[in-house]
Amino acid sequence: MASLLQRRAAATRRLLLSLPPRPSGRAAARRRNNWALPASLVRWGGLVGGRWVEAPTVFPVQDPASGEELGRVADCGAAEAREAVRAAHDAGAAWGSLPAKERSVRLRRWYELMIENKDELARIITAENGKPLKEAQGEILYSASFLEWFAEEARRVYGDIIPASAKDRRILVLKQPVGVAAIITPWNFPSAMITRKVGAALAAGCTVVVKPAEDTPLSALALGELANQAGIPAGVYNVVPCSRQQTAAVGEVLCTDPLVAKISFTGSTATGKILLKHAAGTVKRVSMELGGHAPFIVFDSANVDRAVAGALASKYRNSGQTCVCTNRFLVQKGIHDKFVEKFAKAIERELHVGSGFDENTTQGPLINEKAVEKVERHINDAVSQGASIVTGGKRHSLGKNFFEPTLLSNVTTEMLCTQEETFGPLAPVIKFDTEEEALAIANAANVGLAGYFYSQDPAQIWRVAEQLEVGMVGVNEGIISSVESPFGGVKQSGLGREGSKYGIDEYLEIKYVCVGGL
Repeated sequence: MASLLQRRAAATRRLLLSLPPRPSGRAAARRRNNWALPASLVRWGGLVGGRWVEAPTVFPVQDPASGEELGRVADCGAAEAREAVRAAHDAGAAWGSLPAKERSVRLRRWYELMIENKDELARIITAENGKPLKEAQGEILYSASFLEWFAEEARRVYGDIIPASAKDRRILVLKQPVGVAAIITPWNFPSAMITRKVGAALAAGCTVVVKPAEDTPLSALALGELANQAGIPAGVYNVVPCSRQQTAAVGEVLCTDPLVAKISFTGSTATGKILLKHAAGTVKRVSMELGGHAPFIVFDSANVDRAVAGALASKYRNSGQTCVCTNRFLVQKGIHDKFVEKFAKAIERELHVGSGFDENTTQGPLINEKAVEKVERHINDAVSQGASIVTGGKRHSLGKNFFEPTLLSNVTTEMLCTQEETFGPLAPVIKFDTEEEALAIANAANVGLAGYFYSQDPAQIWRVAEQLEVGMVGVNEGIISSVESPFGGVKQSGLGREGSKYGIDEYLEIKYVCVGGL
């Protein structure tokens, strides 16, 4: 009888974890709005082996626009991380041996459920991340497209037959799943950074443990609810949310547990280096999509109006909080003044700061006050060294996490904003004389994720595209990410590629089979 009562109590606790915490005060009033968190998808416990599980403690998730608490999520630690790894390992053999067509069907169903619930998923992103609802809706469509793409790629994992040098031998090459993959994702794209990795992993036959950013765990958990509904077997997709205090312990488990075969991480270069050190002990496969410092070069031959439109899109999407956002504008002296003038007018005309749930908003809050302080520090440093504020330059009156879209001129390469990734709504403009000078400035960084340039000179386009030391180049384009394209960088911006036909290779081992005596 005691055992039965314990099982019932445990079941009750799991049920409570699937329900949103009861709001009170202003939070209660806000939940009554038409953009309240969707109870059908919001989960507050970890997902381990297909079950919603609790942890000894919880941590708060906050709305960056208002600072209000959205709810409290299970604060998983090392024990829960190990349990999730074991669940993924136990589910691996069955999932990996499923015919590729069956994995494809389930991934496709997961994609369909994301599309059916796109508005609800977008509301979750805006609530916990702050980005404008239209951007969140765009992220969900982008996010779902990776499940669609890799559902199709699952059936195209081809091996090879190689001509042998001996008559009595045949040489075969097989591609097999690496095993359990640990997926560690950032807050700026809380849905897309998961599906871009998980779609490829599951298509290849791997199982996963996802560790979402502490600021945005609800999107990862909502994807888990839809994965369960889609028939993804228990243990194939696991989520261990945790607070900043538990992050190091959970990360160490995921990087050192011998049952984990692969690490895929998106985040800062500094954190990536720590994870690489941990992963070295068991020689794990790693994919790293790390920091960027994207240059945006505007040559004298450019169409200035197109360049301004591309600059606006590349710099201020998600309030400048993307790894491929432009961080340094390099404008040739012949059109410098014209570009700066038009860019400033476009910023003032097109960009509107506000809550992500306001339909007029194009610039939501930054993720937290620490991010705002970094933008302020970069601006103050630049101004102290002679830079001029063309527009913006200070916190917005809406609240502590809001900052005005800012444009600086008279910027030099000695300033912090041209040496570090700002990750905020700051556009510093450097004037240059020659193509060689622009390339030297652009390539001086020790990272190289994305780069952009505008030119109408065909010869220059080929030269610069080939000489920019980045993994992705936008030529007369400010937005370049797509599911069909390989995403990744060079230098200290990372290892490997995500998305595209190359993305699934990151989760496959190549096995050589020699058949003799024929």
